[in-house]
Amino acid sequence: MNVKTMLAALRGVTAYKDILAQPVMECALRLLAGAAHGDGLGGLEAYTDLFYRLRMEGQPGLGQWLGEALRWSEGPYPLLAQREDRDPALEQAARLDISAFELLASVDCDRWLSHLGRLLDSDYQGVLTSLPRWQRGVPFSFDQLTAAYREEGAGQFARFRAFVWENGALIPVERPDCPTSDQLLGYEEQRAEVERNTRALMEGKYVNNVLLYGESGTGKSATVKHLLTLPGMEELRLIEADKADLGGLPALIRKLDGRRQKFIVFIDDLTFDRDDPTYSVLKTILEGGVERRPQNVAVYATSNRRHLVRQTISERAGDEMDRSETIREKTSLADRFGVRVLFQGLGKGEYLTLVDMLAGQNGVNLPQEELHRRAVAWERFHGAQTPRTALQFILSL
Repeated sequence: MNVKTMLAALRGVTAYKDILAQPVMECALRLLAGAAHGDGLGGLEAYTDLFYRLRMEGQPGLGQWLGEALRWSEGPYPLLAQREDRDPALEQAARLDISAFELLASVDCDRWLSHLGRLLDSDYQGVLTSLPRWQRGVPFSFDQLTAAYREEGAGQFARFRAFVWENGALIPVERPDCPTSDQLLGYEEQRAEVERNTRALMEGKYVNNVLLYGESGTGKSATVKHLLTLPGMEELRLIEADKADLGGLPALIRKLDGRRQKFIVFIDDLTFDRDDPTYSVLKTILEGGVERRPQNVAVYATSNRRHLVRQTISERAGDEMDRSETIREKTSLADRFGVRVLFQGLGKGEYLTLVDMLAGQNGVNLPQEELHRRAVAWERFHGAQTPRTALQFILSL
């Protein structure tokens, strides 16, 4: 094995430089550099670091890790391929890069240890013999990767369906909590309205932002998360953002423009206090700026308040003109949501019907009269007549 040639090939990577910056590849490059420059101790340390990093990433071998890293890369070539565009120079660079990665992944650990053994004195031979090995293999190719980019997309938005926007960073959620249709209780008309708007988004139309408002526990948040489970929504991505982190959202939304996926920026439990600095940020995100919201992005928010901004007694009791202007300013934010869906508490009959259904699903065998009496008493002391209250009552039995 010609370690200097291999090191030169990897130092010449141009289309997948994001791969080189990851800790696993940093260890691999250190191993190569130590082997190429006669630094046996440095190479030994890099070898053990590389094994550790591979296991921390849950990968049995360097080739498997490289296959995953290349598949989900957000470098210029994967993004080009998913758009099915052409750039001969970039394509050639990607071919050469992947050839270099293939060469690296094909090296057996025994060859690494044998090479290091020639650089170290006899005191290290026992250590080298006992070191663990990672699997050898090259489970990727340029043609396979290109086909995957074109058919399924590239980067983290192809890999994950849900994300959390936190402290200016997009954090993938591997197992999002998304209720299925049989787990949602009532409010079929409200959910259908939200679904209609979302399907229009999936069809590439410029759609309304959506505000789901009403009583707590009625399933507003569940209605939004449920969208990821519906057929035809495979290209839908959900980005949940806390009100406190809205400052960086305009830059993120700008980066979503032109992606093949469709995005819902989801803000849960949205309410503003007076003079909240993030109030104007959200107004700009919704519609108010010079830059138009991308066609593949919509903002969905939930709130227990119709007008989103708390109003004080002094604001309502002031001078007639000032009061009117203040109230209009406070309500203008909600008006920027083109679709506003009301979730009211259930009527008594609907609430008890839901209790009966949940009792059957959970194996509760109380006589119906006793079940209803206790359900009403629970609601009186624990909340409103909502699906959440009904479920909590059944779980308490």
